[in-house]
Amino acid sequence: MSENNQEKTLNLPLLPLRDMIIFPHMVVPLFVGREKSIAALEESVGKNNELFLVTQKDASILNPERTDVYDIGTVVSIIQMLRLPDNTVKVLIEGKYRAKISTFKSSNDGYWAEVVELKDGEVDGVALEAVTRSVKTTFEQYVKLNKRIPPELLMSISSINDPSRLADIIVAHMSMKIPEKQEVLEADNVEKRLHLLLEKMQGEIEIINVERKIRNRVKTQMEKSQKEYYLNEQINAIQRELGQKDDGKGELEEFEEKLKTKAMPEEAADKVRKEIRKLKNMSPMSAESAVVRNYIDWMLSLPWQDYTKDDNSLESAKKVLEEQHYGLKDVKDRIIEYLAVRTLVKDKSKGTILCLAGPPGVGKTSIGTSLAEALGRSFVRISLGGVRDEAEIRGHRRTYVGAMPGKIIQALKKAKTGNPLILLDEIDKMSSDMRGDPASAMLEVLDPEQNKNFADHYIEVEYDLSKVMFVMTANDVSKIPGPLKDRMEIITIPGYTPDEKLQIGKQYLLSKAIRNNGLDDYIFKISDSTIAAIIDQYTREAGVRELERMMNTIARKTATNVVDKQIAKGKKFNISISQLKHFLGPCKFDRTDLEIEPQLGLVNGLAWTAVGGEVLNIEVVTHEGTGKLSITGKLGEVMQESAKAALSYVRSISDKLGVIADWYNKHDIHIHVPEGATPKDGPSAGITMMTALTSAIAGIKVWQNVAMTGEVTIRGRVLPIGGLKEKLLAAKQYGMKKVIIPKKNEKDLQEIPDHIKDNLEIIPVTDAEEVLRIALEIARPETFMKMVGLKVVNGGEEVSNGKLEVANH
Repeated sequence: MSENNQEKTLNLPLLPLRDMIIFPHMVVPLFVGREKSIAALEESVGKNNELFLVTQKDASILNPERTDVYDIGTVVSIIQMLRLPDNTVKVLIEGKYRAKISTFKSSNDGYWAEVVELKDGEVDGVALEAVTRSVKTTFEQYVKLNKRIPPELLMSISSINDPSRLADIIVAHMSMKIPEKQEVLEADNVEKRLHLLLEKMQGEIEIINVERKIRNRVKTQMEKSQKEYYLNEQINAIQRELGQKDDGKGELEEFEEKLKTKAMPEEAADKVRKEIRKLKNMSPMSAESAVVRNYIDWMLSLPWQDYTKDDNSLESAKKVLEEQHYGLKDVKDRIIEYLAVRTLVKDKSKGTILCLAGPPGVGKTSIGTSLAEALGRSFVRISLGGVRDEAEIRGHRRTYVGAMPGKIIQALKKAKTGNPLILLDEIDKMSSDMRGDPASAMLEVLDPEQNKNFADHYIEVEYDLSKVMFVMTANDVSKIPGPLKDRMEIITIPGYTPDEKLQIGKQYLLSKAIRNNGLDDYIFKISDSTIAAIIDQYTREAGVRELERMMNTIARKTATNVVDKQIAKGKKFNISISQLKHFLGPCKFDRTDLEIEPQLGLVNGLAWTAVGGEVLNIEVVTHEGTGKLSITGKLGEVMQESAKAALSYVRSISDKLGVIADWYNKHDIHIHVPEGATPKDGPSAGITMMTALTSAIAGIKVWQNVAMTGEVTIRGRVLPIGGLKEKLLAAKQYGMKKVIIPKKNEKDLQEIPDHIKDNLEIIPVTDAEEVLRIALEIARPETFMKMVGLKVVNGGEEVSNGKLEVANH
């Protein structure tokens, strides 16, 4: 080799090799049989014994051309050559240095090539020394594991100080494919060759270890089973290690990767690891395999410790609530207070469980949605209406076919976060049967002291629900079991007044109806008076759902008219009261159908229903009979008892009414509450029934502009009732002038808006006689005076100073 920096170019005979590569410093015998190759050898011996060896890319080609050989080979010198009897030649060669083909010539007499000697590029001495040591150490491990390499080789390797010579000698003893060896040969500097060699040796060591592991595993299994089982297991073991067996192992690897990156409690992680190990040893065709896979998938899909950050900004919450809901000042204030407390309290895991109670259509569910938006939390709604099975909450055990987690765990998977806002809708509609009581299962979910260790039967490990915010909705709070109600703070959302409905319709529902019915390109208006008429004549509800339906009906029919007549964009539609019959048909409700003149035995009571307040007429008639009491109108047990208590009170004051004792034995009394198909119950109609009975029995008419509510005892005491706001609202809507309420409900008037109390004379009473003084018409003064404990002087005819003289009885 030349000592200067100029490239050394030689014109040498070329010998193509098949299935082998010669490296510098190698001394190896070759058997040459092709005529062109023998010619190249003879040409070399005739000159300076130098020959260029290069490997064929495809060993099956007999007469290779330029493209059939690699670019880089080795220049060798011939040490000895011997011709054998079968016309083949045995030659002993020694590798000298690397060279690259510049030109390639082929003729009938052989191959020749003009080659350029390749020199090593410059390297970092420290880095070269480091990689040289690593190669020697790794090769020592490789020799110990690979029994095909003689241990004596280690002695000669350890004494080699030339890195290039070291690389060339080691690669000659490696079990490598031809392309891999060629890659090492073509490396342009010694450091790169050593790195490649190090990488290949480490790979070979790993393969040898895996093979040893497979042999040990197969040997152990062979001792326990027959030969056929051993052969099958050996094949499976090899395929498992190579990752080629298509039996769902890719999915197993995916599970293991997920588990490594999944943030979850150690108990849950251990459970998943055990299930993955169980799945590995299970036949993929077994039924239990599908169950285990489904379980692992659920466990890895749950947001065990993935939490979002809360936005406790009060300004943001106020803005969201104001934009999406009209009115409801008390409700909004309570939610803002809740958020303010959360900002100050450090332990946010023990928060209040809110329950939004009120009639349908007042916005309970949408308030929950707005609260989630204000907090920046994921929102999930769970409908509990009709849930009868405890397993719907706690999940099914995995022993059951088709088992799955309960609704709470399902909601968390859907939310993809461990602290969402979960809205438990219609919690008062849950019921129980032979499959358990789901309301009792909800106790653990909602109790802040217990839900950090919530146990779902399916996932079998405890789940922390303490960071979940639960909001419930209910129509009738009385139907929620006591222990469950004790764990929640109830926020009552009352029904809307007509004025509030008007504003909601104008500000929210109208634009929604335009958007939902494709009228954005038209000027569609419904005047305030028209919306008020819809509320008064076509809806009877506490919320605004029916109002929304009516406005959608008008918008829908307008849209039909637009399409049918191909009306151009920009057309103005202004819906007036006179057009309502065309769009909505005749009026559904007429609040002016109340009696004007005083009536006998007919009294207006006030009732609370799930859809708001209602005026409930109670009718009583008497006729000759045998003292029988009939009660009709599909009344509940409590209401029937109220009727009997009212009758007992009326009989106790018979002498004041001027009714003889045996009158009750000769007459039948019939109490009826109209709308007989609708179930009715509760004690608050007590004074209404008492007044109606008194009117019918004593023959005194009742004023029809008076409504009343209150429970009555058999001694005439008036007891408090609930739902006062809804009842006063109903009285106002029906045009009542006076409302009689229990004295103990007087404190509730402070919480009722003034616009509901305006134009209503609200009279608190403590006993039944006060009710009778207000409600009964004084058509027969002497009877009335006697009834209320007064005595008429001179038959009510004597007048002194222009006034009727009376004296206490």
